[in-house]
Amino acid sequence: MAGKARIAIIGGTGALGTGLAWRLAGAGHAILIGSRTAHKAQAAADALAANASGPRPCGAGNAEAAKSADIVFVTVPWASHAAILEEIAPHVAGKLLVDATVPLVPPRVARVQLPPEGSAALAAQQRLGASVRVVSAFHNVAAHKLKTSAAIDCDVLVFGDEAKDRQVVLDLARDAGLRAIHAGPLANSVAAEALTSVLIGINRAYKVDGAGIRITGITGT
Repeated sequence: MAGKARIAIIGGTGALGTGLAWRLAGAGHAILIGSRTAHKAQAAADALAANASGPRPCGAGNAEAAKSADIVFVTVPWASHAAILEEIAPHVAGKLLVDATVPLVPPRVARVQLPPEGSAALAAQQRLGASVRVVSAFHNVAAHKLKTSAAIDCDVLVFGDEAKDRQVVLDLARDAGLRAIHAGPLANSVAAEALTSVLIGINRAYKVDGAGIRITGITGT
């Protein structure tokens, strides 16, 4: 299990953020829910309290949550990604930032539509600068499945330019009950972000409840 970090989840009132917060609070991590409105963040944090095995989760505005954390997760819609990064930028220098954003562009969310930078994670790294260590992960896990204690039949691909930073996120994913895989540098994040749209299309075509991915041939993870 990873060391007990103080983790801010920006976008923590949304589906993916809430699910990750639920799992990580249950593993004993100190969770800060970040939202544009502090009272909404606190309400979401209060809802996690019954599952927390460590410190009681807290809520705050995005900037305050990012400022107070050791590790910052970004789980926001693509439409608000740039604005949220600008808001928290002064508070994430020197920190590890885990970006789970997928560049979905409604109404055709089942069509891959990547940004000019190549991926949302690469856009985040460019916007935030070299002082922030951006890692990309958690794109292909159905958010609603994270809000239960059931096993999830899906791997997490983790991308980052430094293996030690990827390892931190692998350990957090395992704390959350998921198998995680080193998937190479941040430039490779394009693959998982694009795959999210593919999985949305698969869900629709086959009428399944959250298709995921498995990497075969790997043991001992």
